[in-house]
Amino acid sequence: MNLIRSRAISRRTLLRGVGAAVGLPWLEAMTPVLGRAAASQKNPVRMAALYMPNGAYPLSWTPECAGREFELPPSLEPLADLRKEIVVLSNMWNEQSKDGDGHYVKEAAILTCARIKKTQGADIRNGVSVDQVAAQRARRSTPLPSLELGITPVAVGNDAVVGYTRVYGSHISWSGPSTPLARELNPRAVYERLFRAAKGSGADQAKLDSFLLDRVLGDAKQLRGRVGKEDQARLDEYLAVMRSLEERLQRADDPGRDSWELRAPIEPEDSPTDRPSSHVDHVRLMLDMVAVAFQTDTTRISTFMFGNAVSNVSFRFLDDVSAGHHDVSHHNNEQGKLSEYKIINRWHVEQYAYLLRRLAAMREGESTVLDNSMILFASALSDGSKHDPHKLPILLGGRGGGRVDTGQHLVYTHDAPLSNLYVSMLDAFGTPVERFADSTGPLRGLLHT
Repeated sequence: MNLIRSRAISRRTLLRGVGAAVGLPWLEAMTPVLGRAAASQKNPVRMAALYMPNGAYPLSWTPECAGREFELPPSLEPLADLRKEIVVLSNMWNEQSKDGDGHYVKEAAILTCARIKKTQGADIRNGVSVDQVAAQRARRSTPLPSLELGITPVAVGNDAVVGYTRVYGSHISWSGPSTPLARELNPRAVYERLFRAAKGSGADQAKLDSFLLDRVLGDAKQLRGRVGKEDQARLDEYLAVMRSLEERLQRADDPGRDSWELRAPIEPEDSPTDRPSSHVDHVRLMLDMVAVAFQTDTTRISTFMFGNAVSNVSFRFLDDVSAGHHDVSHHNNEQGKLSEYKIINRWHVEQYAYLLRRLAAMREGESTVLDNSMILFASALSDGSKHDPHKLPILLGGRGGGRVDTGQHLVYTHDAPLSNLYVSMLDAFGTPVERFADSTGPLRGLLHT
């Protein structure tokens, strides 16, 4: 199959094999005759939101000084090499989450900035989340309007202690007031959704499980012969990354792959074969999916939940941590629990830094995918021990196509509306709004004018 019909290659060009389709990264051959400067202005802007449950300890999170000379506190030290690519935002809060329980009201509204309805039934009520405002306006630009990812299945039933359905704590992306969007938890399913248009009704299981790149190497070889040396190297690197990702997914699907790492027996019925058993591998695979989806322009909008509200995922795999996340978040200033809480906070920032580095390594002409992205990292409360809705842990990475003024710590007056941040992000994304939820205007100092 000859995909190359003209000298210029479209960004929408695909490598196609039997039942598979792979999007391409940016190549020099996609640059129009007018030159790279003109092409760089057309690079798509992406938006992602990463959500961390159970808050963060403020004294280890917040830099001491504002401006560009800030020093990274312990929880943010994993971002040291990315300091010029991020903005630390202090004194943000979501006023609509100030009432109600300690978690569900806050988690459900982290991207909607809406007051949710207290209910234990199906009559849930929230708002439209910022990611979906962007997705609804830009839905025709990419094959997938948005990509919602998570780690933990939807919690069922009600939390009788606080009187809320647990559905609220399992979703941050809402397409409508009563419509939380389902998250994909299985990295292989995400991979197939992104890169496999069809599997072929006559193919057997062995063929379906064969390497994706084995199906498209013919097209890749033809493409290599039509581009320059720099593009050839970029294409080879991209295909190598894709093969590595496929191999990791194959290992993740093997129930016996990591048995030597287990610290306790796992019953077969408790260990799914279609998802990684390692929390670290699961998180990294999902973040890789976001990176490749953005690189290939399969979607420009994604959300990822490290865990549901009240998440008590065990972090015993970390040195000096012996308990679950929610347990240690209620530290009550006990030094042992507090120390573990800060270690878990830092681990989440390390994963955020991992995604930023992945995006920074993906070239797009004279810029990178990170340059053309806005990657939000947020938790819906501050100190988990207090369920504090003030001074939320908020980071923004990436330059948003040149609109975001990175490399600074912005400190606002007490209780600046989180919704103002979303007004600014929507503007930089190219889908401006006059207001979002309870916003009072764009966030001062964040965007280049």
